[in-house]
Amino acid sequence: MNKDSKGNLFVISAPSGAGKSSLINSIIEKSDNIQLSISATTRSPRMGEVDGKHYFFITDNDFDVLKSEHAFIENAIVHNHQYGTLKSHVQEKLDNGINIILDIDVQGFKQIQNTEIQHTSIFIVPPSIEELEERLLKRGLDSDDVINTRLLNAKKELEHANEFDFRVLNDNFDLALENLTNIVTEKI
Repeated sequence: MNKDSKGNLFVISAPSGAGKSSLINSIIEKSDNIQLSISATTRSPRMGEVDGKHYFFITDNDFDVLKSEHAFIENAIVHNHQYGTLKSHVQEKLDNGINIILDIDVQGFKQIQNTEIQHTSIFIVPPSIEELEERLLKRGLDSDDVINTRLLNAKKELEHANEFDFRVLNDNFDLALENLTNIVTEKI
């Protein structure tokens, strides 16, 4: 790769449980030039998550300071926690010719959409709300209240799917992965 070439930014959103993380992880595993942007969050780490690898885990106060300094290209409150993408982290990767995937929600996408930041946006669509609920239950990570909140949010997020450059239906993982890979590969 030419050292002077910039990386591409991919914004991928989906309702919780739609398979977005699994699809993103599969694309990254198959490529030597695509990385997942690491977001900052105020939520506590889940089992196995490492600070600086999965997220930058910070306090609400530290997040608010960064937000007041306009350090994020997008930030949102999701499921009662703050999340944000640090400008400096993304810009460093892009300047070094690395393609970056932002795994963000619809709120974050709308913020990026209203900027001059060049990106390709992709929305992962679940087969149905019922299938989404089944997937969330099988994960076993959340209480019934949290699952209900995620399902309510999913219905709202699905209303914005047509605002994205591309939509990928995830009713068959291998086919969804192939479709997502084709979109990303075409843009690189």
